[in-house]
Amino acid sequence: MTLSLPYRGTAQHLGGRGLRWDAQAVLGMAPWQNFVFQAQGRFLSERLSQLETKAKAGPSPSGRARQSLCLRQRRPPEGAAAARPAPEGREWPEGTSSSSGRRDGSRGQPGHRTTGLSVKAPMEMWSSSSTEKFYRIPEGKGPHSVGCTDLMTENAVEGSFLRLYYPAYDATDIAEARWIPDKEYYQGLSDFLNMYRVVGERLFHYYVGSVTCPAKSNAAFKPGEKYPLLVFSHGLGAFRTIYSAICIEMASQGFIVAAVEHRDESASATYYCKRRSVSESQEESPPNMEKEWIYYRKLKTGEEERCLRHKQVQQRAQECIKALNLILKISSGEEVTNVLHSDFDWNSLKDSVDTSRIAVMGHSFGGATVIESLSKEIRFRCGIALDVWMLPVGDDIYQNSIQQPLLFINSEKFQWAENILKIKKLISNDTNKKMITIKGSVHQSFPDFTFVSGGIIARFFKLKGEIDPNEAIDISNHASLAFLQKHLSLKKDFDQWDSLVDGIGPNVIPGTNIDTSPAESEYY
Repeated sequence: MTLSLPYRGTAQHLGGRGLRWDAQAVLGMAPWQNFVFQAQGRFLSERLSQLETKAKAGPSPSGRARQSLCLRQRRPPEGAAAARPAPEGREWPEGTSSSSGRRDGSRGQPGHRTTGLSVKAPMEMWSSSSTEKFYRIPEGKGPHSVGCTDLMTENAVEGSFLRLYYPAYDATDIAEARWIPDKEYYQGLSDFLNMYRVVGERLFHYYVGSVTCPAKSNAAFKPGEKYPLLVFSHGLGAFRTIYSAICIEMASQGFIVAAVEHRDESASATYYCKRRSVSESQEESPPNMEKEWIYYRKLKTGEEERCLRHKQVQQRAQECIKALNLILKISSGEEVTNVLHSDFDWNSLKDSVDTSRIAVMGHSFGGATVIESLSKEIRFRCGIALDVWMLPVGDDIYQNSIQQPLLFINSEKFQWAENILKIKKLISNDTNKKMITIKGSVHQSFPDFTFVSGGIIARFFKLKGEIDPNEAIDISNHASLAFLQKHLSLKKDFDQWDSLVDGIGPNVIPGTNIDTSPAESEYY
């Protein structure tokens, strides 16, 4: 998240230092209408002005053709000019925040409908003769190749929706999965940032439209052993695909990872599929189906945030448990209908999950979801909370405590005293509950946007911390793997990173960098 204010609620959750518009944090342009910045060797402020004008009036057909041709012919820059802004990778911010942490107004309400399930691939940022990507989501470092596929059940909002990452057969002939798979996610982010949809969609499309994640789409599952299962929960305003660096690493190390897309109106955009009415067109594929889009719900005037977030985290925990049940059902050999009609062979997952080795993991609001999920589902044997936001966690959690082992991995720049005190209260001298902090890291060090943003703009707008993004994610992943080996009783070599779990090693400290001593006695 992006905005730091000395107040409670989301404004405080948004982390960082100093007042900035939310659009600044995601696109590196706050306020984006007025900021002049250099990217790809040229100033884009004039371009932004043109886009805003076209958002109101609409470009002429000839203008659209010229713009399309211009984008196709553009070549990637070299050297320092290659730095270009991109959406940040904390979680998605929630639109312009006031100092009280409340926001007014919203565009893009739940229930916006887009007919058809087929989605055209975005126009490539560069020509086909220049396919090298300057900013790349890191590949998994484990022994397994990684595939991914999307799964949606039921023609209703109550169904499950997730992206599955898994060990796969090596398949050089299969394309990598698109990172942001639908243009409606751009629209949701635009609403989220109080931008014109036409402007926001074009900007996101331009900067990240050609990005793929290093997992092969619908690649054949690699059977032969029972894999531990990891359920992943995304942060506020995010969605299922933008933590692929973490999920792919876990899959490469021998985990099946179910990255849930939450439908509690905390994602910037998500959807479910439903049958099209008889009177509507039948031309789209697959027949008789359409996407019903749900966009992020902003706080209403005077609404108390903790109440909303606590209600949402309850639904999120249930969605994680539902995803767990779904994957176990598939592993048991039961037939499951995927309404997305992918080419993936779900029968290949039969007997693939080790039902005694299941964990839950999440970032920020997803970290709070981890805590709630552990409290409700004992089959989650342990949990990992990345830079957790504790506001949504219910008071009953502290009273009843969490029995399962729990690892908190914090960034150096996001946390604050009140949040840390809540973590400490939950840990409560339990040796199976640990907290560590990664030096030089920021809240965005965990999602993928830290890897696809250029260096200069990313540092200026805190899209990256002082530590190299690859080193930060390696520390987080290695500590997570060591923790999972211990508490899932895995027979791996992840114990080589045991010291990280205790906060010992370069760029990691035990506990926290936040001084809580003045407030600790009052808090307890």
